[in-house]
Amino acid sequence: MADVDFSLLDLPRETPPDPQTYLGAAMAWHFGADTGSPYWLRTAKELDFDPLTDVRTFADLRRFPNLVNQLRDTPAEDLIPRGYGSPPPVPLIFESGGTTGAPKRTAQLPDWVAQVAHWQTDDFRRAGFVRGRGFLCMMPSGPHGVGHFSRVVSARLGSACHLVDLDPRWVKKLVARGAAAEMSAYLNHILEQAEYVLRSQDIANLHTTPPLLDAIARNDTLAQLVGDKVRFILLSGAHVDPDTLDVLRDVFPAASIAMVFGSTMILSQAQTRTDGETFVFDPRSPYVFFWVVDPDTGEQVGYGERGQVVMNHISKGMFIPNNLERDSAIRLPGPDGQVGDSVAEVAPVAVLDGEPVIEGVY
Repeated sequence: MADVDFSLLDLPRETPPDPQTYLGAAMAWHFGADTGSPYWLRTAKELDFDPLTDVRTFADLRRFPNLVNQLRDTPAEDLIPRGYGSPPPVPLIFESGGTTGAPKRTAQLPDWVAQVAHWQTDDFRRAGFVRGRGFLCMMPSGPHGVGHFSRVVSARLGSACHLVDLDPRWVKKLVARGAAAEMSAYLNHILEQAEYVLRSQDIANLHTTPPLLDAIARNDTLAQLVGDKVRFILLSGAHVDPDTLDVLRDVFPAASIAMVFGSTMILSQAQTRTDGETFVFDPRSPYVFFWVVDPDTGEQVGYGERGQVVMNHISKGMFIPNNLERDSAIRLPGPDGQVGDSVAEVAPVAVLDGEPVIEGVY
């Protein structure tokens, strides 16, 4: 491995490296005896191919089985590559929303965290975030990455961050057992906290989920407060159809409404661009890339067709290949030089791994 330039994996950086060279360095890193994580060095022995010699193109990553469910119970320490040294940097542990069972867990090293904070700060700024004015974040915090990055990005943009916590796992359980009255009570609890902040603070920016913004729009008091005060609304965490989005734009005409698409399993979010009225999501390749496939055959669908999203993450800190996610989407070509597909009109699949997909409010 002496001739491998591992500096290609160093972050943060402004310009992505050459994808093919990056892939080679990443495979040498994650499967090298001195640099790979205990998890991947152990797992490699069970594969029917050698990642060090048999993965030469991004398409070769399809040879990996989807092992993401092992992140539900793998010790976080086993996910940290040995190449970071001993002791390694202390990671941030972020978990998924538990949509299809026990939460999956990632260990995010400081270099990757710094890169994501840089990307998201730029994303917020370009999307219309009002610098220096208050930011109300109605999103999960606790074990979820969105709460951490909301605080960091808000501070970088000179804005105080006000958080209203929500527990997506509890909401999903309420939905699963049809507890409509409890669901309504929990939703009112969240909205009540948001009203306290909106009434008393200078809030010009709002980050929430489409179901929560829909609930705000149906609440006369909150709709008036948001309409009067908020000038930037960012939606993420759940899906919204184009017709509902049009209605929300009509209810809040003074606000710029933007959307992002991310996942705990890609440790980040895609970059958003607009094509007419459609939001298109470009993954940050070569670190993250998508394939949109027919779930029955595994083959990519045609451009403009709907399929299920396969997500891949390759960074110095983590390697998560060939993960068939809970999302379906329209496959679109990406910008020149991008690895894999871009996606639009993201929506949940009905069932994943034999479990019903429940969104709730996140």
